[in-house]
Amino acid sequence: MTEKPRTGQRVLIIGCSGSGKTVLAHQIAQRVDAPITHLDAIYYDSAWQPIAADEFARRQRDLTAGERWIIEGNYASTLAVRLARADAVIFLDLPAWTCLWGIAQRRWRYRGGQHDDGVYDRLNWSVITYVLGYRRRMRPRVLRLVAAYEEQVSFVRLTSRRHVQRFLGSLSDAGSAS
Repeated sequence: MTEKPRTGQRVLIIGCSGSGKTVLAHQIAQRVDAPITHLDAIYYDSAWQPIAADEFARRQRDLTAGERWIIEGNYASTLAVRLARADAVIFLDLPAWTCLWGIAQRRWRYRGGQHDDGVYDRLNWSVITYVLGYRRRMRPRVLRLVAAYEEQVSFVRLTSRRHVQRFLGSLSDAGSAS
């Protein structure tokens, strides 16, 4: 997989909880004028209970049928649904401590609960252990899934907040996200 600093028309943003997927999605959407979908907002029902797996996959197939979109979220179990239609993948591969700090900042900013965009702010032991083990357990799985689509997607792996800012600057410098 090679890193190409472009976003395309159908963009996936993936990474650990607290890595900044939602923030990055909003920043890219401002540059490319594409609608954003937060997977948390379609994975959970109004009582914050997970929907059925087949319904979740169907909703993603419907979303990815569009010509322009930004979808942010993990859900490796259905990543192939999104990868099949994506032309760009941005992987926020940040250290656990950076992600935990991102969760703490989000928690402080929103004071918990569900945000206007459908994202639910939760912090419990399972979230903390997920973040601490993400790079060891989930990252290899995610990278294998993305590698299966390497011929069709532009892949960008960002490993620090500074790297994210440089990437965003490259989009601005280009004048548009190709």
